[in-house]
Amino acid sequence: MTKWGIIGCGRIAHRFMQGLNALPDNVLAASYSRRAETVDAFVAQYGGEASSSADELLAGDIDAVYIATLPDTHADYTIKALNAGKHVLCEKPATLNLPQLEEVLTVAKASNCLFMEGMKPPFYPLYQKLKEYLKQDPIGPVGYVRAGSSVADISRDHPNFSHALAGGALMQIGIYEAFLAIDWLGETEEVQAMGRFSGMEIDMFSIFQTRHRGGYAQLYGGFDLHGKGDALICGTIGHITIHKNWWNPAKATINYLDGRVVEIDEPFTAGGLNYEIAHFVELMKAGKTESPIITHEMSRQMIKMIDDARAIVGLKYIGE
Repeated sequence: MTKWGIIGCGRIAHRFMQGLNALPDNVLAASYSRRAETVDAFVAQYGGEASSSADELLAGDIDAVYIATLPDTHADYTIKALNAGKHVLCEKPATLNLPQLEEVLTVAKASNCLFMEGMKPPFYPLYQKLKEYLKQDPIGPVGYVRAGSSVADISRDHPNFSHALAGGALMQIGIYEAFLAIDWLGETEEVQAMGRFSGMEIDMFSIFQTRHRGGYAQLYGGFDLHGKGDALICGTIGHITIHKNWWNPAKATINYLDGRVVEIDEPFTAGGLNYEIAHFVELMKAGKTESPIITHEMSRQMIKMIDDARAIVGLKYIGE
């Protein structure tokens, strides 16, 4: 039985529990939130103990911690958990910036504990089935990726709009696009970006294009336009459309240069985070300290891309 602690009891923590409850031999043991009424309601719904502090939670009988807070506190809570000897699955983006991530990775190495950023798309059955299919029917070397999403119906009290909590389109949406570009095109070599703030302290809409060892990507994210949410991946003899919402993938279409069309449908269950959690637990039980899919280097490259784009559009957070 893997005993979990959760730090942060907001929206993503509820989705995490949807996934956790679908997995046998996993149980929520303790939860902590900065707001006592939030953690009390969370425990009433999902079970386990309500902790009065992060330190109390980390001192308890738990094996792993899911950091479900906003990005402004990811690094602090992750370092606390690793120093307490707990394995850590931290919601994306793993930290506020690359220097913070390097601090986290230094502590992770010293603790000999597993640390993984919670970047969910590659663990979905559709994404894995697509990658497996392309091994025997490839589209040729990939040279271009286009992806993005703009969500215009989020309530203005959502943390995505909070500068103090490290909100903004690049941090909250762009980090997904960073993963997709790096996963298909390799290491980033150049970033160009534009963004507008629209009266808010955070970027309400940003576009960024990147050059990689394997080609080019054009990416976007926003909160005041209605965007499509699909992804396009182009190779020399075919292209892939991962249909919306590509970061919760369930359907892809492959169009080949010779006219063939291949449809791949692979629905997901339990909200989708169950696949990421299962991967993490397998690594933990095998004594691994790093995921071979969301590697520490992948996390470095993703946050560096966002750092570079933020620097160009002029988005800084408190303490930077």
